[in-house]
Amino acid sequence: MKFKKLTAVVAIVAAATMLFTACGSSDSAKKDSGDKSYNIGVVQLLEHPALDKATEGFQDAVKDELGDKAKVTVKNAQNEPANCTTIVSKFVNDKADLIMANATPALQAAAQGTDSIPILGTSVTDYATALDIKDWTGKTGKNISGTSDLAPLKDQADMIKEFVPNAKQVGLLYCSAEANSTYQIKEIEKYLKKLGMKYKEYTVSDSNDIQAVVTKACNECDVLYAPTDNTLAGSTKTIENVVVAKKIPLIAGEENICKGCGVATLSISYYDLGYETGKMAAEILKDGKDPADMEIRTAPKVTKEYNKELCKKIGVKVPDGYKAIEE
Repeated sequence: MKFKKLTAVVAIVAAATMLFTACGSSDSAKKDSGDKSYNIGVVQLLEHPALDKATEGFQDAVKDELGDKAKVTVKNAQNEPANCTTIVSKFVNDKADLIMANATPALQAAAQGTDSIPILGTSVTDYATALDIKDWTGKTGKNISGTSDLAPLKDQADMIKEFVPNAKQVGLLYCSAEANSTYQIKEIEKYLKKLGMKYKEYTVSDSNDIQAVVTKACNECDVLYAPTDNTLAGSTKTIENVVVAKKIPLIAGEENICKGCGVATLSISYYDLGYETGKMAAEILKDGKDPADMEIRTAPKVTKEYNKELCKKIGVKVPDGYKAIEE
């Protein structure tokens, strides 16, 4: 009788073990099948055509690379850096798998908010300046990588010379509160100097200064240059009114500023830039790459473009090799 009971107990234990093993195998298979889902948070500095396109490209790439496994939450800071900090804190508390920061203040907020969650930036001009990294190697060495929207500054300096070869002075217009704008201005000054062109800086602290500063620059210069600058990008109508009235051409660092108030630009596609950032997100989440070891990437190509309407209003002759910006 005892033997029969013992046999029955052994049988039950064996069956339970087989069942547990089968369940374990099932769970393991589930994990191995790549069913993991990802939470991605996007913090965008403000609503702006270039930044909007970058976010759109990022979302499309994430969908193409990760399908329904990735949930992307987009939050807009309405051009308030303090809001970027609040948004990042929420993503960190929600244990996001990755944060995409669109524009420099958003990147800086993300960098301050976490040193463990992977961060990708886009629409950022210079990561060394934005993150205060000395001895720049092309990689951050931190939990951060991403894409840069910097078009070649040497070529932009050449463009200024090409449009206004006899300019006595170039007005360099930018917001002094934006680190990336300061970086671009200091770099382009080196190239203007090599071209033998004189220049003067005209800085604004916020949008309230723009009309007065641009008016002063137009009165003292033959041509203006505006880098990729969020403050200027949000006030192109104000700038246009002044430069058209004064008949002073403005060369822009990116297409959307050029559309609003410039005559020419070296254009990059912010959609392509965002898409490349989305591919990097998949490399981190799906392939296990470490952002610390990923080099900052740039736009795949640049295009010489001109603003047909403003060139006509200001009376600028467009050199060969330029493409009209599509309306």
